[in-house]
Order: sequence, then C-alpha cells, then structure tokens
Amino acid sequence: MATAATRFRCLNAPSIRNASRTLMPTSSTSSRSLATEASPPETSPRRRPTYFKDKLNSVPSFSEFVGLPEKPLTADDALELRTAMVGPPGKKKQITRLPSWLKTPIPDNSNYKKIKKDLRGLNLHTVCEEARCPNISDCWGGDDKSAATATIMLMGDTCTRGCRFCAVKTSKAPPPLDPHEPEHTAEALSRWGLGYVVLTAVDRDDMADGGARHWTETIMKIKQKKPDMLVEALTGDFAGDLEMVSMVANSGLDVYAHNMETVEDLSPFIRDRRAKYRTSLAVLDAAKKAKPDLITKTSIMLGFGETEEQLWTTLKELREVNVDVVTFGQYMRPTKRHMKVEEYVHPDTFELWRQRALDLGFLYCASGPLVRSSYKAGEAFIENVLKKRKGVTILDDEATGIQKAVV
Repeated sequence: MATAATRFRCLNAPSIRNASRTLMPTSSTSSRSLATEASPPETSPRRRPTYFKDKLNSVPSFSEFVGLPEKPLTADDALELRTAMVGPPGKKKQITRLPSWLKTPIPDNSNYKKIKKDLRGLNLHTVCEEARCPNISDCWGGDDKSAATATIMLMGDTCTRGCRFCAVKTSKAPPPLDPHEPEHTAEALSRWGLGYVVLTAVDRDDMADGGARHWTETIMKIKQKKPDMLVEALTGDFAGDLEMVSMVANSGLDVYAHNMETVEDLSPFIRDRRAKYRTSLAVLDAAKKAKPDLITKTSIMLGFGETEEQLWTTLKELREVNVDVVTFGQYMRPTKRHMKVEEYVHPDTFELWRQRALDLGFLYCASGPLVRSSYKAGEAFIENVLKKRKGVTILDDEATGIQKAVV
C-alpha cells in the first residue's frame, strides 16, 4: 500500500522543468518572449497634480484690517540703518536691511545668460560680476545683446591692491597676462555690435608698465575691428607713471576714466595705501593734456561719512584739471570684511549734488544710489556728445540726451 501511494505522488507531481520554472525569479521568466509578441504596456495609476496654495497667509495686515492709514516715513526714519534678527532659534544673527531704493531684481533672463556664455567662452571677465554691481540685471538684460552693456575687465580677475570697499580678488602675485586677451576682447565686442563699450582693468603693480601696453594693444585692436565703436577706458593710476597715462590716452580711445572714489581726507582709510588722491588727480590732468579733445571722467562714492565741505573741495579740484564728467553713487558693503556703510544717502541728496556739479561746469553728471562709474544711462549722453563732435547726430539735441540719461 505504501508503495502504491509513493508511485501515485511521483506520477502526479509536476515535471522537473516546470518545477524549476516556478523556483526561478519572475523577472527572468517575463523577459523571455517571442520576437513577434508585444509585451503589454505597464500602466501606472495617474496621480493628481499637487498644488501649493497659501490662502491662510494672504490676509490684510492689522493696519489694513482696522482701517488705519499707514504713516509715511520721516527723513530721519528713512535714512536710519534698520536691522533685523534672522535664523533658527539659538543661531540668530543680525543683518542690515537696505532701503527700498537700493533693492534690485535678481538677474535671470535669456540675454543675461547669452552674454555670460560669450564671456566664459572667450575667457573674459567683467567688473559687473567681479565687483558685484547691483545694476547687472539692468545693464545685461536688454532686449538683445546690442542693447546691453557689459564692462569688460582686462588683465584677469585678480588685483594687486586691496581697497577696503572693493570685492575684486587680490594677490601679490596674480597669474600672468593672457596674450590673446586683446584679440578675444575685440572679437567679443564686435559680435555684440555695440556702439559704446567700457573697458576697465585690475591694478597690476607687479608689472613694470602697470599693464599700459596691454591696454593700448586692446584698444587698438577694437578700433581695427570696428573703427566707429566708441571706447571708454576706466584705468588705474599706473603707479603714477604719467608717460603710461599719455600712451593709453593716445591709443585711440574716446573717454579716459579714472576714479577718485572718495574725498582726500578719507582716501587713506578707504583705498589701498598705493592709491593716492593726488596721484589720481595727476592722472586725470595728464590724460587731458596728452589729448585735449579727450573726454575725462571720474566717479565718487557717497556713504563713507564725507562732509559737504569735503565734496565741494573735491569737485572744485576736478574742475581745475578740466574733468568733464563726474558720477555719484552709493557705497554698498560687499562682505563683512569690507568697510561699513556710514549712511544710506537719500535720492534727493544725490539729485542735489547732480545740480551742483552741473553748476560748476561739468559736461555731464550721473548721480543716484545705484549709479556706478560705468552706467549705461550716462553712456547714452556721452555717446551723443561724441557723435555730435564728429558730425553725427543720434539725438535731437544735448537737452534730449540729458533727459534720456536721467538716472
């Protein structure tokens, strides 16, 4: 009887092949199919899209709820440095809030990205990025690249000086100059089809000529590719070598710019010890004497604690050396390692100094919290003046140019 039961189980048991198939993983069995056989598509249940709504926080403020009118800020309240505590509990830190007139949009559009891609492809640098200019979204964000403004920074991105207001990297021994930079700069600018370009550079005290020959070669190559392009050069002081200043002034440029940055009394505390107030005045004077029809330009930052008397003295000394254009802008602290802001100057004060500069005889003055030494509103007016001198009128008159260049 036991033998019959054993025989029955053996006859009715699955075959060895079928048993092995049941023991193998399902993934391996499902992968084997005929070539003409279409595997059924895997269907997954559709998920409802997730929407984030914040209806709870979209309620009026207490003043709006009870119908109280908001009181306007007084002049003292507006100029007060406002602080706030931010961060998680136990790790809060104090930050300074900027006034409303100093807030700018984050740069994020297609034209900004195109210009940045061109610059990186040619291994070029801009002072817009290196110095963290607040106007980068405005200047780079035109409708097309020909309407944009980007200030090319020559001789690398590392300066040999360490001014206490500047965000550019510093080193005693920066990398050597790129011999192809003049050609690459001229190529980039010719691609954009700009009518007015601004060049600047780091200080290179490690070089005998301070980079003046590099400056001259770059400007000459730009003029060779596009003779009608107007070039503004924002140079350093070349360690006070006025022969180098004269060489750059006669290189074919149209505007010679060199920044005073601040008043004489504050200069030793704000600029590098090698950047002297009197040397900067001598540079602007030498550039004008080397080429009298050259437009000379400088820039002054406010907010360091300067006085009205000091600013008056500086403007008068600039007119004595026949400087044509001056700009005023608000100093903004790049990092905690840099000088603190003593005052956020109100826009009305900037307008007052613009009128005073024009009354002293300056050809043009751009003045405002976000104005920088290379600012496209001022460039529009200077371009008009230069082309009118050459017999080409792009605006009806200089008064129209002033209106279009109001900051």
